[in-house]
Amino acid sequence: MKLNSLYGNDINILNVDAVMSLFTTNNGVRALLFVVCLLFLFNIIVNYFGYKNENESSFSKLRKIHNYTNTNGDNGVLYKIAPKHSLDASIVLISSTSEPNGRLVSNTVESILNSSHNVYSSTNLFTTSQITFPECISSSNEEKLFVPNVTLESLDVVEEELGPLLEPGGFFQPKNCTPKHHVAIVVPFRDRYAHLSIFIRNIHPFLMRQNIAYRIFIVEQTNGKPFNRAAMMNIGFLEALKIYPWDCFIFHDVDLLPLDERNIYSCPRQPRHMSVAIDTLNYRLPYRAIFGGVSAMTTEHFRKVNGFSNSYFGWGGEDDDMSNRLKHANLFISRYPINIARYIMLKHRKEKANPKRYENLVNGINRFEMDGINSIKYDLYSIKYFPMFTWYLAEIKVSDVTS
Repeated sequence: MKLNSLYGNDINILNVDAVMSLFTTNNGVRALLFVVCLLFLFNIIVNYFGYKNENESSFSKLRKIHNYTNTNGDNGVLYKIAPKHSLDASIVLISSTSEPNGRLVSNTVESILNSSHNVYSSTNLFTTSQITFPECISSSNEEKLFVPNVTLESLDVVEEELGPLLEPGGFFQPKNCTPKHHVAIVVPFRDRYAHLSIFIRNIHPFLMRQNIAYRIFIVEQTNGKPFNRAAMMNIGFLEALKIYPWDCFIFHDVDLLPLDERNIYSCPRQPRHMSVAIDTLNYRLPYRAIFGGVSAMTTEHFRKVNGFSNSYFGWGGEDDDMSNRLKHANLFISRYPINIARYIMLKHRKEKANPKRYENLVNGINRFEMDGINSIKYDLYSIKYFPMFTWYLAEIKVSDVTS
């Protein structure tokens, strides 16, 4: 059949029967398979970009360009892109609490940390070849000054410098000797992103020269409640032990940088106060019982005193409470000489003081056995293994908080 077009030309019109012949059973199956394939590819693309967006939403302040002014007035630029070698063990929520016997109850943490994401589990964290190396020597009587680099760089720049020397999660161990101690460095954290970049840039080179095996844990508290430094350190202790049976722990403020390599970050016979002399305090010890800033304790010490109190929200009190706990447990505070245990403090605004700190200190002696690592309740919202540190995002589950 032919019709005249608007321009006077003839056009062929398909016969109705010819059109209907296209809709055979075989052609229908082929069309269905083609549609299914398109839907499958579309689903893969959607999931891929959805996964990228989900990753960026967690810890985004360290994974992309982030010009910020935080509550401390620190300005800076951090990760421009997601770290190439970061291992992601993010979860929606992990609820953790402690039974009276101190055993941490968590139904999902172990499976995550032992999954393929955690290539450095407790069984292979510090494996070496069959070659026997001599024991590492860390101590030295010669003065070795360490000059911190306090220039602010984004963490991706710092990663380019230090990443090749580290294992994922912020691991390091000497290659030519057998380390005597395996040390977990726990850093309680919230909001001080500029400090974190400077701290990471300096603490790794400092520790690498000491011939110890170590890993850095950053424990960040979620927003909402006032900052609880002690609780973050308790969480860091409990979570780090799920990865490896560390010999000792060093609890480290993010704004303190050591100045002498003779200040060895090793496991002490007695709990050690590391930050004896700080520049902002004229390099003098404020009082004999102080145990704040940077402190070192063996795993046995920490368990013996039931960790830190979880009752201190806001600035101050938790370190003096720990000092009381050490005395109660017949432990004493040891220190390196004042000319060795020297630190500088990065500038920041003064934190809001804990209005209940004196009341808690007075009543604290009655809570040693019931307030600590055996009683802390918290939720973990995310666990990530970045090239230079292991990071936790945690929320404390308590009701008695003074804003």
